[in-house]
Amino acid sequence: MTLRTFLLGACSALAFAGMASAETLTIATVNNGDMIRMQKLTDDFKAKNPGIDVEWVTLEENVLRQKVTTDIATKGGQYDVLTIGTYEVPIWAKQGWLVPLDNLGANYDVDDLLPAIRSGLTMDGKLYAAPFYGESSMVMYRKDLFDAAGLKMPEAPTWDFIADAARKITDKDKEVYGICLRGKAGWGENMAFLTAMSNSFGARWFDESWKPQFDQPEWKDTLDFYVKLMKDAGPPGASSNGFNENLALFQTGKCGMWIDATVAASFVSNPKESTVADKVGFALAPDKGLGKRGNWLWAWSLAIPAGSQKAEAAEKFVAWATSKDYTNLVAEKDGWLNAPPGTRASLYANAEYQKAAPFAKTTIDSINAADPSKPTVKPVPYVGVQFVAIPEFQGIGTAIGQQFSAALAGQLSVDQALQSAQQLATREMTKAGYIK
Repeated sequence: MTLRTFLLGACSALAFAGMASAETLTIATVNNGDMIRMQKLTDDFKAKNPGIDVEWVTLEENVLRQKVTTDIATKGGQYDVLTIGTYEVPIWAKQGWLVPLDNLGANYDVDDLLPAIRSGLTMDGKLYAAPFYGESSMVMYRKDLFDAAGLKMPEAPTWDFIADAARKITDKDKEVYGICLRGKAGWGENMAFLTAMSNSFGARWFDESWKPQFDQPEWKDTLDFYVKLMKDAGPPGASSNGFNENLALFQTGKCGMWIDATVAASFVSNPKESTVADKVGFALAPDKGLGKRGNWLWAWSLAIPAGSQKAEAAEKFVAWATSKDYTNLVAEKDGWLNAPPGTRASLYANAEYQKAAPFAKTTIDSINAADPSKPTVKPVPYVGVQFVAIPEFQGIGTAIGQQFSAALAGQLSVDQALQSAQQLATREMTKAGYIK
């Protein structure tokens, strides 16, 4: 054997050993704008962490929830990092399905995380998921359409004002619809919106004895108001529209108002993505004068399933993607307007961000106003603003969301949808042992 052959062989062996030791993290995430931006910036993580590669599984919101839940419950081990929400974290942590995030690094500054967001991701004093972005919900509206109609949006509007304004600014001949609201079935799609809305109407999912409340007048008032408003001032096919569909409608000038996640504010304000970027105003989510606004509290967060064989590398990725440095990276590449919102106090103390983001104050005020421990006008036995923090809610919420979506589409009456919701919820809560 020549020396050259020996050296080539040795180099090949070393290269193979290096390849064998490299870890590839499989990351499951949702197909929204902030997550897609994170994927584009992954080279920064790889440069700082040689030997760790990343593979993305990007899914629509309802599909992501289904696949991730199935995988973690069956200990399938398909994913090393999960994108999950405030609903899942405490439930899954209690089940022992998530790895506690004990080693996010000396510079991570966990105390900078907003208390309202951090508390929902913590159990027994340990953080089980790190927030990538946090949100509440608010009104986004077209100032030009309001001016043309002689309307002025209050900082804290009522539902009656919103409904009246929506009907006045609707021009169906020009494909301009007064309001866009979620109609797509799913516990985190239409039911997130409708549950938060119902809170402001005085409704609740369950009374103190866990008896479903869909046969009560407050839910009837909520759903009647929603269906009539969408029929009069909403876009066609609204029962198929979730967050992404309504975002596209608003950005192309087809919605006069949109009540949805505060995280959408940067997208509708970005002239590269929105045809109405210079015409958008913001206001708090509406109320009915009962002391609760129709805004929610949520964080899309990164967590590590207990079944991952690459937890150490996965925690490095989670720390990178939810750090102050990542926020600065986004600001450097895409401007402060696009910094991931709603997670860190330092962002809202940043003068550059405040200048770039006209929605910053409304966002932080909305997040701070949401109270998961007292989400409704009347007392309830559960925690959660736009969801009920029990394992059974995912299935019940989606089934009821299908009934309410059918009512919006005109396939069921409001009364039929509510009757079905009451029967569904009663059956499942009895089966699960909540109702004795």
